[in-house]
Amino acid sequence: QVQLVESGGGLVQAGDSLRLSCAASGRTFSSYGMGWFRQAPGKEREFVAAISWSGDSTYYADSVKGRFTISRDNAKNTVYLQMNSLKPEDTAVYYCAADRTRGRIKTMKLEYDYWGRGTQVTVSS
Repeated sequence: QVQLVESGGGLVQAGDSLRLSCAASGRTFSSYGMGWFRQAPGKEREFVAAISWSGDSTYYADSVKGRFTISRDNAKNTVYLQMNSLKPEDTAVYYCAADRTRGRIKTMKLEYDYWGRGTQVTVSS
């Protein structure tokens, strides 16, 4: 079992930056693929970014490519999402998720096994 706790959300203005963190419990974090998803009010939870268990591979949604960067520190059991040039449409609850299986990066929420409770990001115009 893995427990995930997100932090770093907040209220910012358009163009600002935020860095989200997701701290994981357990000794097997380094073997998990990790992803970030987000859910805006009235919308489906959508994929944002993912990183392989080794950290060698990353993948981004088109809407955040070039603005967001996912990274991980396996020594700290933590995955990060650096968000730059934020836009009002980035407003959502951001969730991190863990995938127990090694292999290709996952982009579908059903492919992830563990979820955090989320952190709110609000971007004002």
